[in-house]
Amino acid sequence: MAEGVSVVAESLAGGGARVARSVLGQVVLPGEELLLPEQEDAEGPGGAGERPLSLNAGACSRVRVICGPGLRRCGDRLLVTKCGRLRHKEPGGGGGGGGGVYWVDSQQKRYVPVKGDHVIGIVTAKSGDIFKVDVGGSEPASLSYLSFEGATKRNRPNVQVGDLIYGQFVVANKDMEPEMVCIDSCGRANGMGVIGQDGLLFKVTLGLIRKLLAPDCEIIQEVGKLYPLEIVFGMNGRIWVKAKTIQQTLILANILEACEHMTSDQRKQIFSRLAES
Repeated sequence: MAEGVSVVAESLAGGGARVARSVLGQVVLPGEELLLPEQEDAEGPGGAGERPLSLNAGACSRVRVICGPGLRRCGDRLLVTKCGRLRHKEPGGGGGGGGGVYWVDSQQKRYVPVKGDHVIGIVTAKSGDIFKVDVGGSEPASLSYLSFEGATKRNRPNVQVGDLIYGQFVVANKDMEPEMVCIDSCGRANGMGVIGQDGLLFKVTLGLIRKLLAPDCEIIQEVGKLYPLEIVFGMNGRIWVKAKTIQQTLILANILEACEHMTSDQRKQIFSRLAES
């Protein structure tokens, strides 16, 4: 709380926008304006200085800047819409120069559908050829019976109300109902579809999901050494896990829920105790 108050005071004292590079990893608040380096500036630090992000792609723009969650483009400005820590990822080439992806890392439980996200949903109703799927958003998503691998008008998938569905969004915007599919661009399931009847489904914060899906996440590696398991992560904050016994399944679920607020040393102590037992 004290950190947030100090950030507000600093922003008001500065009289306006702050340089994005200087506040990476720090708390930003809704309404703040961020400044990015000129994309055509090749002089490096100390050159032409910082100016607001220009969204009019001219002939001299060579670097693409992507605004992720928590940021909004407003004319030639980049505004913060969520409270959290500002993060940045360099472009694929790693050249820097102000490009890449900027987003605000915040603790959020309410999920907003995003195109391409893989989520876990619960079938709530059948309406003709369409299934209604609860994904934790403001409204249910629609899923056609033809959106499964090998599905035809004669060969319909065996989907019942209450089943768990792992799929991805193909339509997700504020003006249209979200649409899901359980096949990739090649028509293959690729792990998507109806999840098994056994197992345990529980909900965590969206920040923990992103943390667990990171390539260098140590938590999943340590959990995999405890028991043989099957696990599915949904970007909507839902996790489905299944182990050999119900006791092992509950232990894994409790560990994953609690690891969000643990330090690395605390996790190692718990995993060592479980390994000994």
